[in-house]
Order: sequence, then structure tokens, then C-alpha cells
Amino acid sequence: MRMTRHRPNSPTGQSQPSELASRTQGKQGALYSEEERRRRDESVWTTVQGVLAPLQFLVFLVSLGLVVRTLLTGEGAFSADLSIVVKTLVLYTIMITGSIWEKVVFGRWLFAPAFFWEDVFSMLVLALHTLYLVMLLGAIGTVEQRLLVALAGYGAYVVNAGQFLWKLRMARRQGASLQVAPA
Repeated sequence: MRMTRHRPNSPTGQSQPSELASRTQGKQGALYSEEERRRRDESVWTTVQGVLAPLQFLVFLVSLGLVVRTLLTGEGAFSADLSIVVKTLVLYTIMITGSIWEKVVFGRWLFAPAFFWEDVFSMLVLALHTLYLVMLLGAIGTVEQRLLVALAGYGAYVVNAGQFLWKLRMARRQGASLQVAPA
């Protein structure tokens, strides 16, 4: 809800946001403070995340193909399992390095306000991938049940990746507006 103050002398005669409300709203809507943006841009962990994210997506696509093939044909279970293990290891790696990145940029290992819901959903992704590993290593369930858990994890991963892409878009827009804004 916007805080507005009626200005009777307004040319349109309509309420306009007060200057204070506009400034406050701009700061609350920002993904990064100036200091956080500086830390983000200077951190090696930003580059690490930028390399790992597309790598994880590539591993995901290959693994998804192998999992679907196994579910449809019954063939290639070992390859599908191996690909899911690789995907899970890449996921753990990106989660650990992402947590370090979050600590460097926001001063918290996880659940910084700017990425709270992304981190919450990441926990679901981790839980499903970990459940798959428990099933695999503990010989729990059938191959199909295991692969369906992996697919659930992959579905959650796609949603989570979408969350992060949205935040990346927001950050780029914020950065562009800062470059255009008068000093």
C-alpha cells in the first residue's frame, strides 16, 4: 500500500506520494544496498556462482533425459542414478558456495531478507535430492520410486532456478536504474 499525502495545489487535483514515502519505498524495494552491491561485485563467490549455475543446469538437462529414458524404457538405470548423484553433488557445491556468497554480501549464511524465499525453496530442493541419495544408498524402494523422487527434486529445482533468475533480473534492473539516476 502506498503512503500518499493529498496535495490540494496539485495540477491534477489528485493525491501524490510524499517525498519521504517515495524515498522510503525506493530503499525498501532495492535488492541490494550500495554496500551489499559493492561486496557482491568484488566477491570471487559471485563469479563462482555464475559458473556453477549454468553448469548445474547443464547437468540437470542431461540427467533429466537419462531419468525420463529409464522411466519410459526401463533401461539405463545405472546411468540415470549416476547422473542424479552428479547433479546432487553439484547442487551441494552450489548451495555451500552460495551460502558463503550470502555471508560475504549480506552478513548471513542463509535466509538474508533479499533471498529468504529462494533459500526456503532451496531447502526443499536439497531435501528431495538428499532423500534420493538415502533411497539409493539404503536400497530403499524401487528404481521407479527413486527416480520419481529425483523428478520431484528436479521440479523443485526448476522453480528455484526461476526464483533466482527473477532476482538476477531485478538486480540488473536496479543496477541500470542506478546508472541512469541523477546524482
